[in-house]
Amino acid sequence: MEGPAEINDKRLRFDSFDSENAKVFPDKKQRLPAMGWNSWNAFGSGNTEALTKEMILKIKELELFRFGYQYVVLDDGCYRPERVNDRLESDPVKFPSGFKAMADTVHSAGLKFGMYNDIGTKLCSGAEVGIYKHEKIDCEDYINWDIDFIKVDNCYYMWDNATFSNTGNAMYSYAPNIRSVCISGQTYSAAKDALITGSRAVVKDDYVTFIGTFDGTAPDHTPVGLRSSELIFEVDIDEPGYYEMTVSYATGKEEGVGSWLQIAVEDEIVFDEMLPSTPAPEDFTDSDVIKLKLFSGTNRIRLMNHRRQENTLHSYSEVRKELEHFAQGRDIVFSICEWGKTQPQNWGHIVGDSWRILNDITFQVGCDGNRGTAAWENDYTTSITSQYNKAVIMDEFAGLDKGWNDPDMLVIGMDGINDTMCTSHMAMWCMMNSPLMLGLDLRRVNKGDAIYNIIANEDLISLDQDALGVQAKRIFTTYSCDDPATAYIRDNNRADVLAKPLSNGDIALAFFNLSTEDNSEKITVPVDLILDSIGSKMDKSFKDCFANASSYRLKELISKECSKTLSGSFSVDSLEACGCKVFRITPVL
Repeated sequence: MEGPAEINDKRLRFDSFDSENAKVFPDKKQRLPAMGWNSWNAFGSGNTEALTKEMILKIKELELFRFGYQYVVLDDGCYRPERVNDRLESDPVKFPSGFKAMADTVHSAGLKFGMYNDIGTKLCSGAEVGIYKHEKIDCEDYINWDIDFIKVDNCYYMWDNATFSNTGNAMYSYAPNIRSVCISGQTYSAAKDALITGSRAVVKDDYVTFIGTFDGTAPDHTPVGLRSSELIFEVDIDEPGYYEMTVSYATGKEEGVGSWLQIAVEDEIVFDEMLPSTPAPEDFTDSDVIKLKLFSGTNRIRLMNHRRQENTLHSYSEVRKELEHFAQGRDIVFSICEWGKTQPQNWGHIVGDSWRILNDITFQVGCDGNRGTAAWENDYTTSITSQYNKAVIMDEFAGLDKGWNDPDMLVIGMDGINDTMCTSHMAMWCMMNSPLMLGLDLRRVNKGDAIYNIIANEDLISLDQDALGVQAKRIFTTYSCDDPATAYIRDNNRADVLAKPLSNGDIALAFFNLSTEDNSEKITVPVDLILDSIGSKMDKSFKDCFANASSYRLKELISKECSKTLSGSFSVDSLEACGCKVFRITPVL
């Protein structure tokens, strides 16, 4: 299998991810998180034209559009399982009228239409209609079908060992094991002479392995910090010129060891290829000669593999490029759904409007008449708190000028979670500026009932859609840690406090009990702590006003209770199991 096209665009390189020059799509709009309804959690692959029309009628009946829910998104299971004359077509049984007619129905209701595909060869359902090598014709069809939103998944992706894909594809994701390099007769040991950056690579015996990037799909690893590793040799050169280097390496096809090696001198890539395979990851051989242009003084020679991120970004960029070509300025939301696998918090802002930060929030989706099942907590990824625990420390990656961390669709209204959990779930997503994509069968909802009151809470939604566009920061937790803002905590026996600045100078302050037991301990947060944590995100005049206020007006956004305090601190006396209290605080001079 050949690798993806050579990445000549330096803006798609790892070293450019945080650079202003990384703006591959300079016209990418600054937008608030998308709101709407997605078919997957409610119906899985069983969604139909008839069901979708019923959801549209319910959105209108419930007037959910008044709160901002505007996108109706068809997820997996809507296409024919194979292409027809190399093009996508709707499933003739499920969507007999076709996608353009579906778009017309959505638009005639005053809503916006969204669809789904995958950067791999198949969709996650197994349908052989992935967008790989069909970017141009598929995007032309999407524009002809009049889409306003597209969610692009990551199953069957050839250049990584993604879900449902060949685990041997890890050969593309990691560098080979490296034992040493030899430059003009001088040998440098990887284990003894090299600097290892990040925390991914490790020394094993006399070589270095796991040179690459953490797989972020599973919940084990924090998303904060340097998620990849390089092997750096500092070589002193007297005379500038071209030098010959060989690498002692061994390849593999498993997590941690691959065949794809990138070499750079300082920031200039000089080698980016697959090395010939060796019999086993411990069978070392020497590479062919690689020529390096070195300068007098100390040269940093970097051995690495950032292709896990670069290849994925390249594939998503190809889709966006073709969409923009055919859209001719039309406004289309681009939702990246690669499950946090390739650390999209580092690169998602380059191409997308939002990026999934972890695997699916539930694998037990519904069908027509079946609600599906969700969970408050789980050891793996399939729960509300698994998503929250990662997203809550990712605030610095998000913003109007970047895009949004996406902890997946709302599971409100599914079995397995009660109304208290659903309320906290909604409040968490709103504080974290997450996309608010309803995932329930809306036929179960009536105006004024418990589910409606949760998803139609205007006060909470106003936090998610606040014009300032700043994700809340965790400023306090009852769990012992060095820094609540960045500590990755998976133990849910705790309470968290999040603070979020708002565009009018108010501050939202949320207290969450992640435990399934009641929390009877009083939690107090002083104004100074709030401003020390999020003051840099506020206009100076608003910050000064908040700091010097004579009193504060408080509105609790779930109970709607209003109060006033002269104190310079804010408290809750208790929190029920899985419960929360969210205050909008207004300073009074």
